[in-house]
Amino acid sequence: MSAKSNTGGKTNGNIVAIIAMFFLFAMISFVTNLAAPIGTIWGYQFEGNSFLGMLGNMMNFLAYLFMGIPAGKIITRIGYKKTALWAMAIGIVGLLVQWTSSLGTMGIGMFVIYLIGAFICGFCVCMLNTVTNPMLNLLGGGGNRGNQLLQAGGAFNSLAGTLTPFFVGALIGQLSRESHIGNVSPLLWIAIGIFVVAFIVISFVHIPEPNLVKGGSKAPKYTHSPWNFRHTVLGVCAIFMYVGIEVGIPSTLNFYLAEPGERGAGIIGDASVIAGAIVAVYWLFMLIGRTLSTFISSKVSSRQQLITVSFAAIVLIIVAILTPKEVVFNVPSFIYHNDSGVIAQVPVSALFLICCGLCTSVMWGGIFNLAVEGLGKYTAQASGIFMMMVVGGGVIPLVQQLFADKIGYMPSYWLLVACLGFILFYAIAGCINVNKDIDVSYEEELKEELV
Repeated sequence: MSAKSNTGGKTNGNIVAIIAMFFLFAMISFVTNLAAPIGTIWGYQFEGNSFLGMLGNMMNFLAYLFMGIPAGKIITRIGYKKTALWAMAIGIVGLLVQWTSSLGTMGIGMFVIYLIGAFICGFCVCMLNTVTNPMLNLLGGGGNRGNQLLQAGGAFNSLAGTLTPFFVGALIGQLSRESHIGNVSPLLWIAIGIFVVAFIVISFVHIPEPNLVKGGSKAPKYTHSPWNFRHTVLGVCAIFMYVGIEVGIPSTLNFYLAEPGERGAGIIGDASVIAGAIVAVYWLFMLIGRTLSTFISSKVSSRQQLITVSFAAIVLIIVAILTPKEVVFNVPSFIYHNDSGVIAQVPVSALFLICCGLCTSVMWGGIFNLAVEGLGKYTAQASGIFMMMVVGGGVIPLVQQLFADKIGYMPSYWLLVACLGFILFYAIAGCINVNKDIDVSYEEELKEELV
């Protein structure tokens, strides 16, 4: 009887832990997605330079390169819970620094302060990502069930991502030289408030610590590493490209739609507001895709899903590139409504790009799930490496902006087509584990910590 009650208690504890991870997943997207739309304000201050505008996003993701592996080591030393608490404290500091950049006249000095704040926030979201992904995969027991929890967490991530650019666009209004980062200060304070509340809540939540051996001792040294697994190494490359694709599609689209004149989409009216609303639909589609995947992932393998969505995304982006800017569609009133009665028109290419949100929605969970399959005791180390490669979300969009400044916004999307081609290869052949002879027996001890 007592054994049964104990098992039930641990099960309930796991449910609370899963909910806590979902909450942290949402905050990752909220903080990350502030960078690109705020970057449109800075970019417009520097002669509409989209490369400079994307630097805040780059700094956010650059932090992953420095913090990815250390974050994995921190987890093995102090556990998931304390790592998450430290991450939220760092996030509060980063947001405060970004807010400080709104206190003066917008110039190079304040821009540097903003970039420092974005970099600090990058440490925060890197640590949170390192906590949430392996935790959800392990709490689900790996395999299809682990992927199912990752997709569910991703749904909360996408919900926050849907709301962020929409709110930023609404606060900015019509983009002009008078636009100021102070316009979006309310969102920075909301994020700070949420982190404070989350810090208090997580402090009282029991989080299983599968990376700490029974008795509280540190995990033993291993004779191999995740780098010894071919499917993991290729998965690391795929994650690098995937995050670049996920961020590059909406970020470049936001610059394209918001920029007035011939180089941009040529939207008449509140271009920044319309751009924010359209980009929000991309994240909404990611929310829909991840929600659907939550229900089907127990029956459809990660590999099958990844093959389907990577191929579909390639087709959608190519069609978007080849569709003339003059081919437009009327923006539905529930997405954007102007009291003057003017109907906003946006290039149809934007529609194909936002539909890619349905495809990118399941890629992170699918790649991560396939890449750590069979790693066992090397999973925590692999998670740190994966977080390091999230820097792709800063590098690839930045390179895309270089192309956009030279050859135009839409042709720059060929870079993302090439990245998607690699992900398709990974889903077809690269994800196969050819190193099954390596001992990963510690995996059973990790699972015992969760039962």
